Amino acid sequence: MQRSTGPRGRSNDPPLLILTSLAEGPKHGHALAKDIEHFAGAVLGPGALYGAITRLEERGLIEPLASTDRRRPYRITPAGAAALTEALDEMRRIADVGSVRLRQISRLDPGLL
Repeated sequence: MQRSTGPRGRSNDPPLLILTSLAEGPKHGHALAKDIEHFAGAVLGPGALYGAITRLEERGLIEPLASTDRRRPYRITPAGAAALTEALDEMRRIADVGSVRLRQISRLDPGLL
């Protein structure tokens, strides 16, 4: 599957994707990658995935759980849930403004869209 990119060719934000995945419940790295690919269409390589996991853990937004095998599951923390809520609210505001502006321009120039 191809990596999902925005208008400037940038990939989706790995920390945001990881927090979104963990909002459903704890997961280990491979399960995170598969879930992210499923809901976002973004393929995160190991470097991007585990680099983002490390940064999120350092910031206290996720935490590792005890494991009985070599896979380490992670869960979102209350601070991570708050950060995800804030990011999603910001994205919603931007999407709302963009939608209004697109409707305005389509009325002015119907052939544009």
